[in-house]
Amino acid sequence: MKKLVDIQRKIVPEILEIMEKRYFLLKEISMSGPVGRRTLSAKMGLSERVVRSEVEFLKSEGLINVEVSGMIITHEGTDVLENLMEFISEIKGISKLEESITNRLGIKKTIIIPSQLQSDTDFVNDMAKAAGRYFLSEIKGHKTIGITGGTTMYSFANCLPQSKKQSEVTIVPARGGLGEEVEIQANNIAAMISKKLNGNYSLLHVPDNIDKSIIESIISLPQVKSTVEAIDNIDMLIFGIGNAEDMAKRRKTSFEEFELIKKKGAVSEAFGHYFNIEGEQVHETSTIGIKLDKYKELKDIIGIAGGKRKAEAILSIARINSNLVLVTDESAAQYLLKLTGGEK
Repeated sequence: MKKLVDIQRKIVPEILEIMEKRYFLLKEISMSGPVGRRTLSAKMGLSERVVRSEVEFLKSEGLINVEVSGMIITHEGTDVLENLMEFISEIKGISKLEESITNRLGIKKTIIIPSQLQSDTDFVNDMAKAAGRYFLSEIKGHKTIGITGGTTMYSFANCLPQSKKQSEVTIVPARGGLGEEVEIQANNIAAMISKKLNGNYSLLHVPDNIDKSIIESIISLPQVKSTVEAIDNIDMLIFGIGNAEDMAKRRKTSFEEFELIKKKGAVSEAFGHYFNIEGEQVHETSTIGIKLDKYKELKDIIGIAGGKRKAEAILSIARINSNLVLVTDESAAQYLLKLTGGEK
C-alpha cells in the first residue's frame, strides 16, 4: 500500500487530498449525525459551499442520507470508513509517527488513529476498536485481566466482537467505583468484556474514595477479599488515561485537595495516585484496587487516550512503566512530539 500511495502522491496528489477531505467529512457525519451543513462546515473548518458540494457527492454515492433532522451515515458509508482507515493512515504518515512516539516515550508500542488536527476531535470509538484488535491479538496466555472504568473503556467493551469460543480468562475491575453512572463503572465494564469473551469475572463492590481507617475492615469481607486477591494476580491491564483535573472531578475531590493537587503540578492520575509530567508521584489518595507497585511490574499494559489535552497525562503515565502499549489519536501524538523536543 505504501508504494501505491507514493505513486499517487507523485502523479495525482489532488486525489489523496480529496480522499482525505471526504474521509473526515464522512467521519464527522458518523460521529455527529444527524448534523446540519452549517454545523458541519464550522466543525470541519470548510466553507459552506465546499461542504454542500461534498455532501452532494457523498449522498449520490449512497454513503449518507440527508433527512429533515440532518445528515446521517448509511451502512455503506460505515463500511467505507472502516476500509479507508488504513489507507488514510498511510497517506498521513501514521506509521512513521507511531515509530517516533514509541521512541520518544520509550514504550513498547504506539497505535495511532488518524484525526483532524485542527478540530482536535477525540475519535474514541476508533481508538477503542484499535485497542480491541491489539488486545485480542495478545490475550492468549493471560489468566487475569484488569479493567478500569470511564467512557473510553465503555467504548472499548462495546467495540469488542462477541466470541463464539469459551474462555478461561477472568476479568476484574482494577479499582473501585467512582460514584458515576453505572454504565461506565469498572464493575459493569468488566462484566461486559467477560460476556464478550465468554469468560469469567469478579466484581469489586466498594467505592474508590474510601477512608483509610475502614479500608482494612472492608478488605477482610469475603466478597471483597477474593476480588482484591484476583487484582493482585492481574497479568494484563487495560485502562483509559485521564488527566489529573478530570480525574479529581470524577473522584469528587474537595476544593482544598483539588487546589493542593494542582499546586503540586499533577498532570495525570492512575489508581488513586497523581503524577507530574516526569511520572513522579506527587499526591496519593486512599483507594481499593491495583497498587502502584503492581502496575510498575506489569509486562502487558494497554493505555487508551486521545486529544491534545490528554498529551501531558500520556507522557506522565508513559514514564512510569515502559511496557505500555499506547493507543491514541493523531492530535495527541503530534502534541507529544512537541512536548518531547519538537518534530523530527
